[in-house]
Amino acid sequence: MLPVEHNDPVNAKILAVSEDKIEGFVREPFDEIANRSGVEVEVVMARIAAMLRARTIRRVRQTLLATNLAEGALVAWKVPEEKIDAAFDWMFQRDPFSGHVVLRSTDTVAAGSDYKLWTTVKAPQGFSIQAHCELLAKRVGAERFRLMPAKGIFTLGVGHVRRKTIEPGSKADRPAKMMPVQLVELSDHEWDVLLALKREFTPEEVKPSPWVSRASEAGVSLEEFCRVAEDLNARKIVGRFSTFLEHVKPSVGGVRVTRFNALFHWAIPSGREIETGGEVGRHHILTHCYWREAGPEFRNVNIMAVAHGTNKQLLLEHKAAIDRHVDSCGIPVSYTNVFWGGRSEIKPSEISPRVYREWLSEQGKL
Repeated sequence: MLPVEHNDPVNAKILAVSEDKIEGFVREPFDEIANRSGVEVEVVMARIAAMLRARTIRRVRQTLLATNLAEGALVAWKVPEEKIDAAFDWMFQRDPFSGHVVLRSTDTVAAGSDYKLWTTVKAPQGFSIQAHCELLAKRVGAERFRLMPAKGIFTLGVGHVRRKTIEPGSKADRPAKMMPVQLVELSDHEWDVLLALKREFTPEEVKPSPWVSRASEAGVSLEEFCRVAEDLNARKIVGRFSTFLEHVKPSVGGVRVTRFNALFHWAIPSGREIETGGEVGRHHILTHCYWREAGPEFRNVNIMAVAHGTNKQLLLEHKAAIDRHVDSCGIPVSYTNVFWGGRSEIKPSEISPRVYREWLSEQGKL
């Protein structure tokens, strides 16, 4: 039986590459992982398939820069305490357009600490995210919600295995560049390819030439499938080919990849968001860094970042190192805080207008 824990030496070599190093669309992704990790491709495929079956890896898929395909936002929900678990379950189980669903708390009472349910939401093109969240609020009994769309993205990745050994203060030589958020329209033909491209892999699909069956699914030749995928890649719609670890829940062997999920908040002067996001986003510990406007409920926070780890104090040391760097850049911070993740479920947000119309019909809204 093959080892399936993330900390097995061979698995760790594979995961250090496969989590977030294969950028864009690659015709032979498992060959690319093998080349970069130094592990034979047959071993790479066997290990990834075994970890996927064991749920050490929760999904293998071609990711998309979905912020450019659908209106999206981080949403904080104020839900009565007695309804919050049911609201969590409904968002995770019955709303395909909610991605990350997380219960968050702060170490002390602070601005927005009564917003305990946090989700990411996408509204496919042609539909309103405000209207979608109003529908969700009625379904789950939320008192209020705060939409926080990304105005710019500085860091977007995973790489939990690779980040385990990062020291506080470790950062890139240059500030992170901001990726602007701008919607791109696709033809029906492109949507057909995209929907087949983004579907999660089953263990049986972890094999050479994995796109052959996806091309057939989309009703096109392999060459046409790859042509469209490469065009989408050039248009900044395709993200990474990634293996996502089950990083919060323990594996079948009781091993956790991470334990703590920290959402860092900073409020900095209007007009300095791109500069600050670049300085924050260059820190290697961060998996996400965004410019988002959180509003008065959160003391006008406008830079947010996410870090994961197994040691809470170490994450706070990473946060302190980022704070010192921001201060050294002469950027004033009027408010900062950490929202800690508790119960969480993560799934890709659906972005297909077709699927949305079907879902709305099921909700009795058409």
